[in-house]
Amino acid sequence: MGRSRRTIPEELLLLALDPTTGTTAQPQSLDLGLAGAQLVELALAGRIAPDGDRIAVVSPRPTGDPTLDCALELLRRRGAPVRAVHWIGGPRLGLRQTYLSHLERCGMVHAVAGQMCGVLPTTRYQATDTEISREIRARLDSAIRTGVPPDPRTAALAALAHAVGLGKHLYPGNEGRSSRSRLRDLIRHDPMGGLVAHAVMDVQNGAAAQPRRSPAAPAGRQTGPGGRPVPEPARGVPAQPRRGPMARVVAH
Repeated sequence: MGRSRRTIPEELLLLALDPTTGTTAQPQSLDLGLAGAQLVELALAGRIAPDGDRIAVVSPRPTGDPTLDCALELLRRRGAPVRAVHWIGGPRLGLRQTYLSHLERCGMVHAVAGQMCGVLPTTRYQATDTEISREIRARLDSAIRTGVPPDPRTAALAALAHAVGLGKHLYPGNEGRSSRSRLRDLIRHDPMGGLVAHAVMDVQNGAAAQPRRSPAAPAGRQTGPGGRPVPEPARGVPAQPRRGPMARVVAH
């Protein structure tokens, strides 16, 4: 993969970068969005493909982008397709900083050292070429304004921007309400972008930590391993307590 084209993670980060403060909007959800953007970029490169709500590696061949290739190798090591929500919700410490440093090496941003409260060192990032950010924003604006189905890259970028909550950053106030609504609607124009965007939102809503439910048992019945119903005690006979580590009783 050459450097003639910016990747979706790079574009998402540039969209989130506030030109006034030098900080990124929605920093916590942005980390999730960057992990999702990597999946979209790998799918567009033909390295992975959706398999229901899972992600399967179809070609382990490196892309030439070190950050993407690291994600691809981690997916390959899983062996079996992984649920998108579990992948995006996994540990992603430092992913935003990794991409900020990457953009700095590419000359798209430059770091500005400072201090918080005159004591704590801080680093802010300023875009070195605001024309790049304007071009990215113009693609989104055009898709929102014209209603013409955007290309897959723009559709995926719009879906992720909505998923991480950049709508209010890009189109603030009451006057931006209709634009935020149309930004959300662009999620349907790219299947992979829609898959990862919904996964990002599910992680934020805590869905990644919830185990899949077994088939529902009849009302009032308990279920055991594998969803099998536990026999009810005979009438008039008290149920025996479950034994095991979770059944210990602590005397007071």
